[in-house]
Amino acid sequence: MNSKKLSRIAGFLYLLVIIFGAFAEVGVRSSLIVPGDAAATAAKIMASGSLFRIGFMSDLIMMTCYFLLAYTLYVLLKPANHNLSLLFVLFTLASVAIMSLNMLNQFAALLLLSGADYLTVFSTDQLQALALFFLDLHKYGYFIAQIFFGLWLLPLGYVGFKYGYFPKLLGILVMLASFGHLIQYFQVFLFPEYEVITYPGLAIATVGELSLCFWLLFKGVKDQQLAVGNPS
Repeated sequence: MNSKKLSRIAGFLYLLVIIFGAFAEVGVRSSLIVPGDAAATAAKIMASGSLFRIGFMSDLIMMTCYFLLAYTLYVLLKPANHNLSLLFVLFTLASVAIMSLNMLNQFAALLLLSGADYLTVFSTDQLQALALFFLDLHKYGYFIAQIFFGLWLLPLGYVGFKYGYFPKLLGILVMLASFGHLIQYFQVFLFPEYEVITYPGLAIATVGELSLCFWLLFKGVKDQQLAVGNPS
């Protein structure tokens, strides 16, 4: 398969990652979870159980596309630098593994609110509090995975920048996007009261990733011999 087709496959997978990830976060979790209010959150989830499940599946589809995206980019970029290309796949693998296991915390909330007989030993208030507790665990588990979600962009952007696969500005934006994600990771765990710290970095990360997605989808790597680096 030539470079142009691989680029477009990567761009399409990247677009799926963005769509399914945004739907799960903005379309589902943000609309159903009321921070600090266990009763209201439980009421919304029980009233929209199907939406909650769809959001859960959307996240799993996003993770699958994310890993396939990294593999496609690895195939595309490994002629330039095999080790760096392998590195961003390993970062992706770590991120996907953490996010996938972390999804159990999200599904635990649905199980706690399911009304199963074995849960009758808990009061309604306790079940609702536990459901919100597991949803909070899911949120922080996602941020733990974000360190690898940020790190994978650094070698990806560098390889694209150094060996001419991407326009130099795009390579720089992708590398800056890495730091945007990492800033949020550190802010959440070290400075939880100062969310404003992350806004500039996340804005750059959004621009960088969207730019890469659409460049791969509509422009792509030219089907020609590119500069090849030392694979060792």
